[in-house]
Amino acid sequence: MEFLTGFTAGLLLITLSELGDKTFFIGAIMAMRHPRRWVFIGVTTALFAMTVLSVLLGRVASLLPQHYVQWGAIALFLGFGFKLLYDAVRMKNCGSLEGEQAEALEAVESCQGDGLVHTSPQSIMTKTFALTFVAEWGDRTQLATITLAAANNPFGVIGGATLGHAICAAIAVICGKFIAGRISERWLTLAGGILFIIFGIVTGVEAMPG
Repeated sequence: MEFLTGFTAGLLLITLSELGDKTFFIGAIMAMRHPRRWVFIGVTTALFAMTVLSVLLGRVASLLPQHYVQWGAIALFLGFGFKLLYDAVRMKNCGSLEGEQAEALEAVESCQGDGLVHTSPQSIMTKTFALTFVAEWGDRTQLATITLAAANNPFGVIGGATLGHAICAAIAVICGKFIAGRISERWLTLAGGILFIIFGIVTGVEAMPG
């Protein structure tokens, strides 16, 4: 049961948070320039490595007194949730993802280095891995994964988050350019905020004695 709870939480949080994120567009842009299978492997490998690292950090945090861990998780989830709701309310119309897309394009272009195009599978996977890993470091989803792992079954969180990342990466490399203009940033932000608040409430209920 604990595994299923961690799995479900990781899957929902990552799938919803990563759609339209910077790493999503990095995968989409790289897939327009290189074979999709190598880009997909590079993206998912990087996100899996980041997930495992985040879960390990979460488990280290779980060594603290349990009531500190639980109340810290509640504070982070509710803080993230209300911040996202505030951002969603301030967005004009449905919002756009042009900012994230521009940052992803800038990151990809800066990685060209000497301007030579390296098309071997290894170079494509290495470049995609590096771009994705750096973009994900310190991201909201990394912090959320750490928080989830501190309060839930770590293997469940790894499984759910990995599947969520794989789903988003597949969407990005297969049809990222097509759906980019059809994703509403406001609604994604709003849904993410609600989800974080729900996690905060659930964690709070579990923290209550008896």
